[in-house]
Amino acid sequence: MTTHVLILCTHNSARSVLSEGMLNHLAGKLGKDVKAHSAGSAPSGRINPFAIETMRNAGIDTSSCRSKSWDEFSRDGAPPLSIVVTVCDSAAAEPCPVFFGGKDGQAGPPVKVHWGYPDPSNAEGGDAGKRRAFELTRQAIGYRMLQLLALPLESLDRKTLQAALVEIGRS
Repeated sequence: MTTHVLILCTHNSARSVLSEGMLNHLAGKLGKDVKAHSAGSAPSGRINPFAIETMRNAGIDTSSCRSKSWDEFSRDGAPPLSIVVTVCDSAAAEPCPVFFGGKDGQAGPPVKVHWGYPDPSNAEGGDAGKRRAFELTRQAIGYRMLQLLALPLESLDRKTLQAALVEIGRS
């Protein structure tokens, strides 16, 4: 059974999209039955061009990338979510979406965790600084996504999964 992971950030234009792309890319390479999705509470309606460039440079397919609302994941027919990850930078007092989740037919609400990353869109140093920040963010996200994919997702109970995801967030 596919593990569906929803990654949330307010505008769904950079960090959450990088996370979705990285997790889907790595899951495919490793043969893991994990599907990432991303969304925002106030989607910008466009993907940051540096996010697209960064993923393409890393060999990640960007053809399905789009900025979307988290409302899509609470409708009938939406995938049954197992994990919800917020990636806003709480240290910067950035508003982070809250996902209440849990739909009819689901075993329970998804396990929720916060893995904050600074917004690479705010990097200094012009375009070169932004490119560097986006690539460093992609690498940091990739490190955590590899750890997530190393978990025996199909056999972990909710409490153990929650603890493992919190521990990954500390790395």
